[in-house]
Amino acid sequence: MAGRGFTVFDTGIGRCGIAWSDSGVVGVQLPEAREIETRRRLFQLYPGARETRPPLNVDIAIEGIVALLRGQGGDFADVTLDFEGIPAFNQRVYEFARGIPRGETRTYGEVAAGLRASGAAYSVAQAIARNPFMLIVPCHRVLEAGSYADKISLYGGSISKRRLLSIEGAISPLSKTLFDVLLPVAPPRPQN
Repeated sequence: MAGRGFTVFDTGIGRCGIAWSDSGVVGVQLPEAREIETRRRLFQLYPGARETRPPLNVDIAIEGIVALLRGQGGDFADVTLDFEGIPAFNQRVYEFARGIPRGETRTYGEVAAGLRASGAAYSVAQAIARNPFMLIVPCHRVLEAGSYADKISLYGGSISKRRLLSIEGAISPLSKTLFDVLLPVAPPRPQN
């Protein structure tokens, strides 16, 4: 396909890949166990893309991914995504997920409610599982209710949600004790 490219780049967790079109980023691939496997996955997912120097929009995305995987805040506000072929509901889920702050999580049900699509938690889970924009659309911040899933999308390579959330400093729901759940800490009161 004309206008499609990809590159592989270093991060704190290994070599990631990113693919783009003339319209924006089409996908991010987290590291597989070996770089050759990451490249193979990129070739499978984006067969018309050729390895080339990324345009500015993609450079901004790469900088954000590298920062995020170093435990810093990655800024993806100016990164354009190519939603061609992405169902409208999935696009809404991805835009909602982009608004979840670093270090926080939401459940599939909370995302569905936020989209005013109550009862669509399963559809949200399906959209998250198909997220091609790893980290730019932080699907690792969307979890199953009452559990801490390690499953990640097809583009997640060998990295788990647990590891990504740990890098971000998010608190795992499984690391909470019964007292944390029953007795949430109240914010400190201002001193007079």
